[in-house]
Amino acid sequence: MTSVTDTRPGALRAPGLVLPGLLALLAVAILWSVTIGRYDLTVPQVAGILVDNIFPADTPTWEPIQEVVVEQVRLPRILAAVLLGFGLAISGAALQGLFRNPLVDPGIIGVTSGSGFGGTLAILLGIGGAGLVGIAFGFGVGSILLVKFLATVRGRTSMLTLVLAGVIVSAFFSAAISIAKLLADPFQKLPAITYWLMGSIASTDYADLGMICLAVGPAAVLIYLLRFQINILSLGEERARALGSRVGLVQWAILLATALISAGIVATSGIIGWVGLVIPHVGRALVGADHRRLLPVSGVIGAIYLLMVDNIARTATTAEIPLGIITALIGVPVFAVILRRIHGNGGWAGD
Repeated sequence: MTSVTDTRPGALRAPGLVLPGLLALLAVAILWSVTIGRYDLTVPQVAGILVDNIFPADTPTWEPIQEVVVEQVRLPRILAAVLLGFGLAISGAALQGLFRNPLVDPGIIGVTSGSGFGGTLAILLGIGGAGLVGIAFGFGVGSILLVKFLATVRGRTSMLTLVLAGVIVSAFFSAAISIAKLLADPFQKLPAITYWLMGSIASTDYADLGMICLAVGPAAVLIYLLRFQINILSLGEERARALGSRVGLVQWAILLATALISAGIVATSGIIGWVGLVIPHVGRALVGADHRRLLPVSGVIGAIYLLMVDNIARTATTAEIPLGIITALIGVPVFAVILRRIHGNGGWAGD
């Protein structure tokens, strides 16, 4: 069987050490992130509060209010940021390998716009909480089914047709979002819709965290189990079929898994762009194009990245900055640099 080898000049010579190093960095980043905010805490206090849940301390060195801040206010949104970043990054890495295209991210298959319209419609109708999440998730899953219907002709689906169907569905739901914003009350519902669409986890609680876990966890496991198949598909469909891969089944399994992740994330947190597009390129520069390493490394980098973005969002100004604004401000110039590097190294085919 043909194996995928790393040919990227910038890849590290010891890629096996990258993932343990990133996991250690993520643990430190989580502890540090809990300490920052308007209520000052120290790393030993945070570590003591967390360890107290497993080994209760006889004489706690922290105040009850500090325990509430850590466990009820900051920890849910920090864990949500980690899961969102992980899910978006691993989805982008899988789709870029599947489509053999560095410009693909979860938004290309129409799920992001579909979920965005579902959430917009819920806000317009005055539905919040679990109802908003359910409607956004339903429209997200429905959009991928619509893409599948449009892209399948006589039982066969080509990747080019699939991408075009995704563009069509995204354009339709984007127009629908514009209509909903036009009809919304300009003083209450329109600001709520606009803020939600820009992405935020400011009000995330453990119920939202559970929803994100259900959307990201099983789908991410499925994508990782298909890592060898993604390696084969990244060589091209004809070679994949020649190697005995069940191309159609693998393609739809990956698409549905990434659709579930994207729909769950948009339903709970709004639209957060650029993570799934940029982070896989960073992971590929560190460990190469082999998805056995690229998927987990991209996921952990995405988790660290979105955690840092959330830290900026909640501390840079007195008002919370939507995550989608910061990811776009960082993602656009970083992606421009990455594109120039890819072009300088011989293009995407060099992988």
